[in-house]
Amino acid sequence: MGIDVAGYLAEQQRKASASGQPDLAQQWINLEQLYNKKLWHQLTLAVGQFVKQPAMQQGDALINFYQQFLCDFEHRVNCLALMEIALIICAQFKNETEALEFLDKMKGIVKGSDEATVLCMTAIGNIKLKQEKYDDSKLIVKQAQELLDTLDEVTSVHGRFYQLSSKYHMIMGNHADYYRDALRFLGCMDISEMSQQDQADQAFHLGLAAILGKNVYNFGELLAHPVLSSLNNSSRQWLVDLLYAFNAGNIEKFNQLSVQWKKQLDLAAHEVQMMQKITLLCLMEMTFKRAATNRRLTFQDIANEARIPLDEVELLVMKALSLSLVRGSIDEVDLCVHMTWVQPRVLDKNQIGTMKDKMKTWSNMVMDMERLVEVRAHDILT
Repeated sequence: MGIDVAGYLAEQQRKASASGQPDLAQQWINLEQLYNKKLWHQLTLAVGQFVKQPAMQQGDALINFYQQFLCDFEHRVNCLALMEIALIICAQFKNETEALEFLDKMKGIVKGSDEATVLCMTAIGNIKLKQEKYDDSKLIVKQAQELLDTLDEVTSVHGRFYQLSSKYHMIMGNHADYYRDALRFLGCMDISEMSQQDQADQAFHLGLAAILGKNVYNFGELLAHPVLSSLNNSSRQWLVDLLYAFNAGNIEKFNQLSVQWKKQLDLAAHEVQMMQKITLLCLMEMTFKRAATNRRLTFQDIANEARIPLDEVELLVMKALSLSLVRGSIDEVDLCVHMTWVQPRVLDKNQIGTMKDKMKTWSNMVMDMERLVEVRAHDILT
C-alpha cells in the first residue's frame, strides 16, 4: 500500500490549526511546498529542525512522521543528515527491539557513507550496552573503529563513537582503554555543553582510570584538561591532588593522601599496583630532573627517593627499562644506574619550570664556552 503524503500533510496542517498552533501549521505548509518542488536539500534542512519541535516529541508523532512522510524521499537525503534525523526519531521508540529494527533498516539505507554507518552502529551499540549484551557491543565497537580509521579527518561522528567505546571499557573495567577513549571523547566536544555534574563525574572516572590503568604513566594531558577543574574545592579534590602526586612521583604526598584514597574501594583493592606505579614514576622524575650530563643515580639515592629497600632498587630499574620508561645501564659493581633517556610526557607547570631551569643552565654553558673560545682564540689561531 502506497503512502498518502499529501493526505498526511493536510491532516497535520488541520490539526495544528485546530489546536491553536499557527506557527506549527505554517511549518507543515513549508514542508509540503519544499516536497512538492522537490527541493531535497532545503527539505532536509527543514526536516532536521522540524523533528526537534516540542510538538513532535509527544507520543509517536516522530515515528508517524517517518512512516508517513520521510521514508518517501529518504533515498534522496544526504546519508549523514538522514542518520542524524533518524537518531532523533529512534529515541521515540519505547520498545528496544523495535528501535533496533529501525536502526538496522537505516544502516542498510546509509551504507554508502562510512560516517553515517558508524553513527548508526554507535546508536545500536548504546542499546546493546543498555541490554547488557556486552559481546555484541564489543563487536560493534571493533567494527566501527575499523570504519572510523578509514576517515581522513575528525568528524562529528568521532565524539559519539568514543563516548560509546569509553562507556563499554568502563563497564568492562578496561581502565587504560577507557582512559584513552574518554580523553578522545573530551577532545571531540565542547565541555561547556556538559553539566557541571557530568564534568565532575567524567573527571573522577578519568582520574581513577589513569591511576589504575595498566601502562598509563602519562598524566599530563589529563592534568592540563579543563574538565579536571570541576573537582576543585569539592569532596573529590583529593583525587586531583593524588594525580599530581603520581605525576611527580611524590611518594610522601601519596602516603599523606592514603586516608582519602583508601575509602575508594577500587583504589584500596589495588594498593600494591598503585605503589609499583608511583615508584616507577618517581624514578622517571628523578631522571627527568637531572641534567643530561649528570644522570648517574646511585642505588641509595633511588632507595631514599622511592622509599623502597636497597635490595629492590635493581628490580625497579629493570622494570622501568623493560617498559621503555627510561633507557640506560646498571652498574652492579658501583651500585649505580647511568640513565640516558626518559620517556617524553605531557608536562605540568612544575615540570615545565624544571625544563626552563635546564634550558637556562644549558644557555649559560653555551655562553661560557663562547667566552672561553673568544679569550683563547688568539692561542688557538696562532
